[in-house]
Amino acid sequence: MQLSILMPVYNEEERVAEAVKQALEVDYPCEIEIVVVDDGSTDGTARVLDGVDDARLRVVTHPRNAGKGAAIRTAVASARGEYMVILDADLEYDPQDIPKLLAPVLDGSATVVYGNRTFGSHSAYSFWYVVGNRGVTTAANMLFNSYIGDLETCFKLMPVELYRSLDIRSRGFGMEAEVTAKLLRRQIRPYDVPITYRARGRDEGKKITWRDGVQALWILGRERARRRPAVIPAATSLSKR
Repeated sequence: MQLSILMPVYNEEERVAEAVKQALEVDYPCEIEIVVVDDGSTDGTARVLDGVDDARLRVVTHPRNAGKGAAIRTAVASARGEYMVILDADLEYDPQDIPKLLAPVLDGSATVVYGNRTFGSHSAYSFWYVVGNRGVTTAANMLFNSYIGDLETCFKLMPVELYRSLDIRSRGFGMEAEVTAKLLRRQIRPYDVPITYRARGRDEGKKITWRDGVQALWILGRERARRRPAVIPAATSLSKR
């Protein structure tokens, strides 16, 4: 079986080589591929990616920037694995945590797994960033009568076919709320696994803003108001090599 690691990239010339290197060096319990979508970068990101020589890496390029949601949509369309996980190229997340996300799937405990960031003084971007993240997560829990720990986490692991069936339309960071809302609307509760995290600041290129939080709340309300789908696709199982 194969895990597709999906990496959206936009103007990450200084970090993308290290992000890919770290992801390739992990000892995974299954076969993997890394699908990088260069989302219209205008710096040297494309040149850096051209210099990576590994058969497990594939690069897809957007002619212009379309947003994280659009980049993931492109990556999912070309993914060859049975399962997928999203990994940003900004070095905030540690790919060494990915096997921990796979563990509950491998032992049959879960189908969808989220990496739960435990924000601390060394890992939080700012007070308001953490409060905003927790506010959006709390809103989702109240609207869908659930108890998830981190809606906005990048680490979302699930069957590729399940993600495709969600038909995510948000082109930007709103995709995080849309994915979670559509899973919860189908009564699919993500399994939480604690992960390590180191937030970067604005001067390091952090792109999410308070406007994305407002949009996330609107998306959660919109999806809660919709009727739950009558047909839910069967989950795919992932087995060890």
